Amino acid sequence: MSAIRDNFCPPRELPFPHITVILGDPRLPDESKIGSCFSAEDIEAVDRVKEALGELQGYRFTYLDNHSTLMTNLIADPPDFVLNFCDTGYKNQARQELHLPALLEILGIPYSGAGPTCLGMCYDKSLVRSVARTHGIPVPAETFVGCNDPYEAVSQNFPVLIKPNRADGSLGITEASLVHDEQQARAYLNKLAIEFPNWDRLIQEFLPGEEYSVGILGNPASGFMILPILVVDYSKLVASRLPPILAYASKIDPQSPYWTDIKYREASLEEDLRQRLVGYCLFLFERLGCRDYARFDFRTDVQGEIKLLEVNPNPAWCWDGKLNLMAGFAGYHYAELLERILHAAQVRYKYL
Repeated sequence: MSAIRDNFCPPRELPFPHITVILGDPRLPDESKIGSCFSAEDIEAVDRVKEALGELQGYRFTYLDNHSTLMTNLIADPPDFVLNFCDTGYKNQARQELHLPALLEILGIPYSGAGPTCLGMCYDKSLVRSVARTHGIPVPAETFVGCNDPYEAVSQNFPVLIKPNRADGSLGITEASLVHDEQQARAYLNKLAIEFPNWDRLIQEFLPGEEYSVGILGNPASGFMILPILVVDYSKLVASRLPPILAYASKIDPQSPYWTDIKYREASLEEDLRQRLVGYCLFLFERLGCRDYARFDFRTDVQGEIKLLEVNPNPAWCWDGKLNLMAGFAGYHYAELLERILHAAQVRYKYL
């Protein structure tokens, strides 16, 4: 097991023992999902998080997932503290993920995770890249294509990866996203323009090497826990002749090889490289305003340089998500990860 940096100080007592957990609404359509509705896997994830939270001592949990009455309920009976696990966005609109913390801010309700400003910035992949590049953090070469911009021939070193600039859960990334020439690039840009009108697009240097994720729990004032770094294992995709990328199907389609054949394991990195990645992540955590927990994804280019792909404030909390896998590498159970997130959030309010 990799060395774990852990200087986080848990609270001696619980400032908010009664927790209201806000989740996505299974009654409403969700266009990011197959059939635009919650799947059996989504329901299982909710059941498992409730079971794990139920293991925690000293807490009492209430769950809110009806977005039609959510605002009324929050105003009429403000919670003591909200565990914001509504990663689907308000009314299951991914671009409205920042709306819920904004509402909680307006109502003066303490909550876990990133605030609306951080969520808005990190949703814009090109903006995050610009911030990272300005501060000397390696990033892939990239061309921004605005939603109203005609795609003109741009000198590219193919292959490149084409994807939406603002999207979550790999939405808009398929096996056809990896293009090898100008004709394929035009075709996929046009496909995205049709499927996601008014969405900006990115033409990004494809990084063919190892892909890593770094998980961070905590906050600057109370200290951090750096989870063991995860590496994505694409080796079994070779049999399916699929590009080694985390496509949309890897998140939502249990029948796809992207779901069944991609594996995740603990990375083995030289300590100086590990420290450099952690340094990048801690800087971006503070600079972008992340809070309580975050995940940072990197991938290696053809020369062996590791470059930042994206920053994920409020990353997936589900039992089979990367963050819980990294916690497992450190020897923690799912309930312990959730407790760490709660502790980090509650301690943060002591320092306000």
